Amino acid sequence: MNLFFYPFTMEDAYRTLEKPADGLFRDRNSRFLAFGFPVENLDQVNDILAMARKKYHDAKHHCYAYRLGYKKEIFKMNDDGEPSGTAGKPIYNQILAHDLTDILVIVVRYFGGTLLGTGGLIHAYKTAAGDMLQKASIIQKYIEDCYHLSFPYEKLNAVMKILKDEELVVLKPLYGQHCSLQVLIRQSSSSRVTQKFSLLKEINIQMVN
Repeated sequence: MNLFFYPFTMEDAYRTLEKPADGLFRDRNSRFLAFGFPVENLDQVNDILAMARKKYHDAKHHCYAYRLGYKKEIFKMNDDGEPSGTAGKPIYNQILAHDLTDILVIVVRYFGGTLLGTGGLIHAYKTAAGDMLQKASIIQKYIEDCYHLSFPYEKLNAVMKILKDEELVVLKPLYGQHCSLQVLIRQSSSSRVTQKFSLLKEINIQMVN
């Protein structure tokens, strides 16, 4: 039996899939095809579900679970006609076991003619989802705030040094006699980094809503 333990991530960090992944489990001629997708909102979830139902239209069940948001507050489980609690919940429990969010997991079942029973279904959906997640590339992302910086050209080198030292992502740069740009700063570092910019003087820095 494989036991998973993932330490709690920092408040501004979360784990998700880097890219789509798939897995497979077979039991008494039934096939359980598992698919995982990184998603950011319900529109993406619904689009992918519609695509899966169309692509695998001949499958008996399209069961799924998802969790959204870095606070992991949005989630849903769906058994799609399987006995209550035998499909969506074991899929969702695999998401929990791997401490993931911004993820959709679909398990498509092709019925093999033999009833598996409640325990067999729970095991099958859990194992299919687990197989996919074992193969998936899981990454850690960070919650970032966006800040707007404006400053005279004379401060450009000093600003660029901080940008390089902190490895900040720069958006919408505009360099001239008066420069402006936007940067993404990890939440846990925002106070320290914005203070570094403020110490340069003649730097105006404001959070972008």
